[in-house]
Amino acid sequence: MSVWDDVVGQSGAVGVLQEARRDPGAMTHAWLLTGPPGSGRSNAARAFAAALQCLDAGCGHCQACTTALAGTHADVTVVATEKVSISIEEVRDLIGLAQRSPSQGRWRVIIVEDADRMTERTSNVLLKAIEEPPPRTVWLLCAPSPQDVVVTIRSRCRGVALRIPPVADVAALLVSRDGADPTVADVAARAAQSHIGLARRLARDPDARARRSRTLAVAAAIRGVGDAVLAAADLVEVATAESKAATENRDAAEKAALLRTLGAEDGKTLPPTLRAQVRQLEDDQKRRATRAQRDVLDRSLLDLLSLYRDVLVVQMGADVDLVNAAHEDEVRRLAGASTAVQSIRRMDAIGEARTRLAGNVAPLLAIEAMAVALRPQG
Repeated sequence: MSVWDDVVGQSGAVGVLQEARRDPGAMTHAWLLTGPPGSGRSNAARAFAAALQCLDAGCGHCQACTTALAGTHADVTVVATEKVSISIEEVRDLIGLAQRSPSQGRWRVIIVEDADRMTERTSNVLLKAIEEPPPRTVWLLCAPSPQDVVVTIRSRCRGVALRIPPVADVAALLVSRDGADPTVADVAARAAQSHIGLARRLARDPDARARRSRTLAVAAAIRGVGDAVLAAADLVEVATAESKAATENRDAAEKAALLRTLGAEDGKTLPPTLRAQVRQLEDDQKRRATRAQRDVLDRSLLDLLSLYRDVLVVQMGADVDLVNAAHEDEVRRLAGASTAVQSIRRMDAIGEARTRLAGNVAPLLAIEAMAVALRPQG
């Protein structure tokens, strides 16, 4: 057993991190781990943190390893924002934490899983701490690509690039770690396009597989502008409901806990000083819900994009595996009813919708424009 067992298909990146753990000359105080969504950036960062704390370079079973991987090690801090962006206040708290010596372990490790969600102003606040860190502090920043982090931060970090892991490796992980059926694991790994987290969800949750199939059915359902408007509304409604279901119970529990701490009761009139704290919590929860809805919609758009990718593969006669092998009949029907040029235009429309969502365009407007572009052309 090793802390690296769950970092699949990343032998090159793992080799660099293992060498840094063994050789003080290869170690540095700030790292930037980059790779496509689902490549395992966060897993690699946690594994590296565990290896740094472990006296045996990452054995996987000692207390230092298990607590670091679980996120409960006293000297390993993980920041994974559920909001649209990481706030300056959060970064200032991290900077204060970084100045402290390790209390139990060999290093104080700070993992920022969404470094790309820092604005330039927030990044500038972090810059000083990365430039002049204490001797036993290590920063591990994660982002999709180096370009997603401001150049001043990027230039002070050692970069490690992760790649999309092979489908077979992801499927094997689902079988060995989660006990998934090999056939289901293979289908899930392909459908998730080797995104480890999504593949695990698809392999374990039949409802997730059903929602994905419903999303793919949008391509066949759109015949005209009216169908496009209805399909867009359906996609946004499903995303809103899913994000609400994921956050509703947590929001209520957080509010109840805050009110207990303040010595107040829900539904009662609060003094102005206490109302401000409750309002701040509600604002944070709204930002988290916005992020959740965007993530669900973006995942749906990626599913649609994978479908048209398969359609284009069939139209071009390319000798590559289909992402949506379980929907091969529908893929071939769509391929026969359109041209490669039309498929590319539809893929461009999906990409434009993703860009608009990232730019804070109203979700329904962005999805409607995309759905209209997906309709058959006469």
